[in-house]
Amino acid sequence: MLLTLFLLFAKIGLFTFGGGYAMISIIENICVEQKKWITHDEMMDVAVIAESTPGPIAINCATYVGYKQKGIVGAIVATLGVVFPSFVVIFAISMFLDNFLEITWIASAFKGIRIAVALLIIDAALKMVKQMSKKFVSIAIMVCSFIAMLLIDYFSWNFSSISMMLIAAIFSLSLFIIQNMIGKSNEIEE
Repeated sequence: MLLTLFLLFAKIGLFTFGGGYAMISIIENICVEQKKWITHDEMMDVAVIAESTPGPIAINCATYVGYKQKGIVGAIVATLGVVFPSFVVIFAISMFLDNFLEITWIASAFKGIRIAVALLIIDAALKMVKQMSKKFVSIAIMVCSFIAMLLIDYFSWNFSSISMMLIAAIFSLSLFIIQNMIGKSNEIEE
């Protein structure tokens, strides 16, 4: 099982360009749909928690899946698996090619890879939206956040995405508290 965890996450780390967001879709495909190591709901939770905690999202996801399968040793093995290929590739590039991106065919390949990365990120986002609870408040927060991020990007305002997540979290928590208070007052009246 440990060898399977290492090889699986090494394959994900080796063949996924574009960072953790691009890897989410592949991790979900392999760990949820093929291997059934975690559920769709767990993958959603892992993605949200991994985004909110320090470190790359793919490493956090690999660590969780490894821990779920084989405890601390599994977490270490899965994390090493996802990190190792990137380390080897970057080390080799830094050792042997000083002007790596100046090679025309490599620069062209990376332009093509950007499109694939964008599609992987969109695929992960669409899967998460499909699995999201279809409550008005959840959809409203998602749409408002999306519009706010577009405006921030368009007008080049200096506003952190972390601040956006904190605002959404505070709003959701406040709404949750208000709903609980209303629910408790209705129970008291009955």
